[in-house]
Amino acid sequence: MLIRSSLGGAPHETPDAYEFISDLRSRVDAALQITTDGHKPYIEAIEAEFGGAADYAMLRKEYGVESSEDGSPTARRYSPNKVTSQEIRIVSGEPDPERISTSYVERHNLTMRMSMRRFTRLTNAFSKKVENHAAAISLNMMWQNFGKPLKALANPYPRTPAMAAGVSDHIWTCEEIAALLD
Repeated sequence: MLIRSSLGGAPHETPDAYEFISDLRSRVDAALQITTDGHKPYIEAIEAEFGGAADYAMLRKEYGVESSEDGSPTARRYSPNKVTSQEIRIVSGEPDPERISTSYVERHNLTMRMSMRRFTRLTNAFSKKVENHAAAISLNMMWQNFGKPLKALANPYPRTPAMAAGVSDHIWTCEEIAALLD
């Protein structure tokens, strides 16, 4: 099992990193490979929760600052600057170099931002209550993983990520997902 983390803005504090990794550990019992970004609190948190039971690499990306015609740096409002270099650091175990990447979670975060208006930048479509925000994210994650077949997984038949992972045997309907709320 591969777990990749590049949480954008979170967790920023060491206790958050421990809580996130502790939650991850409670959900997996298989051998796994973890790739994180350069957030240092992950190192101690992963060691505390997994010890040597995980193959762990850190992928740090450096971003260039684009300049305008006069040579001054330009602000990029809607997209990040380009990656100019990457540094891979093996933290523990023997991670497969071909699978050291944060691209999957970065794509996941983009899909989440694009499919839920509350994550669209520069809008007022946000949740006023944290409970509503968590419910909206949970509903979206359930749909993305159990209800939405992906073309990339459609061999030999249409499948969802949950089906590909072996945790579901069918594509869930909206009614099945809604029934979980009862």
